[in-house]
Amino acid sequence: KMDDDDDDIPQLSSHTLAALQEFYLEQQQREGMKTSQGFNQYSVGSIEEDWQLSQFWYSDETASCLANEAVVAAGKGGRIACVSAPSVYQKLKERDGKDFSVCILEYDRRFAVYGEEFIFYDYNHPLNLPENLLPHSFDIVIADPPYLSEECLQKTAETIRYLTKGKILLCTGAIMEEQAAKHLGVKICKFIPKHSRNLANEFRCYVNYASGLA
Repeated sequence: KMDDDDDDIPQLSSHTLAALQEFYLEQQQREGMKTSQGFNQYSVGSIEEDWQLSQFWYSDETASCLANEAVVAAGKGGRIACVSAPSVYQKLKERDGKDFSVCILEYDRRFAVYGEEFIFYDYNHPLNLPENLLPHSFDIVIADPPYLSEECLQKTAETIRYLTKGKILLCTGAIMEEQAAKHLGVKICKFIPKHSRNLANEFRCYVNYASGLA
């Protein structure tokens, strides 16, 4: 016999429910306004950070700097992969570049609005990638693993090594310097990336090639 188990399920008060519905309505209206006002879907922040997914967008200046670096490193007609680095992808798309191509590998399906360039990516399954994503087919891979753990870096590194022809630009915490060198052979740069919101952890860039950031 089922006792009244449902009684144990916490119920939202009508006041909380109303507030929640109001929040969702405002969010929908905000999204609607963005679309109707010719909002640039590629501007950094057009998709809001989801902290539960450990998302922290770069500042506009940092995103631009990293996008410029990627274009130079990829060369004319180069291919760029952004792994868990949507701010850089958005900046690259803002450039409307005809002399490079770019794709975004991201766990957050909201980025599917970018169409065929979006590839669903879960770092827990580093090589679970579409067949048309050929090995060593990108001139540079920019990656920003979502978590500051060796496990996350190690798995993301598998993806990076699979995708890149050689060049790697990694963004992660300063505390990951040793692991970054171990798994990807990258060295820390002088350039200090900034985020639109201040992070508690010191953040750095790492490369494995002669770079303007170094």
